[in-house]
Amino acid sequence: MAVADSRGLPIAVCTESATPHEVILVQQTLAESFIAEPIERLIGDNAYDSDQLDRELAETGVTMIAPHRSSRKNLTQDGRGLRRYRRRWKIERFFAWLQNFRRLVTRYEHHLDNFTGMVHLGCCLILLRHL
Repeated sequence: MAVADSRGLPIAVCTESATPHEVILVQQTLAESFIAEPIERLIGDNAYDSDQLDRELAETGVTMIAPHRSSRKNLTQDGRGLRRYRRRWKIERFFAWLQNFRRLVTRYEHHLDNFTGMVHLGCCLILLRHL
């Protein structure tokens, strides 16, 4: 899981096994942030539409922007914040940049610590390219 800024550059990266849901990993990913500045808004897809996640992030001062799932009964957003959802392509661009590193795509590293190190190395190279 990763968090990127408005230019698509990495802010926080967290690697975990494939079994936990993304909503559970949000707080852990935000704790591993590369920068000291607090994050104001977090944009995610439909999987991040959770009342519990909204409450947890509101306690830390983060606003979650995610469209409602189709099965949601009570709507909590009026659509004004969803205008920012159009910028979600920037995080997708960051993942596309990570796909340029063959060692990450084919997952040659079998141990999580080694794979995390390679992801951090890829993030460093992406950041160095955009200085």
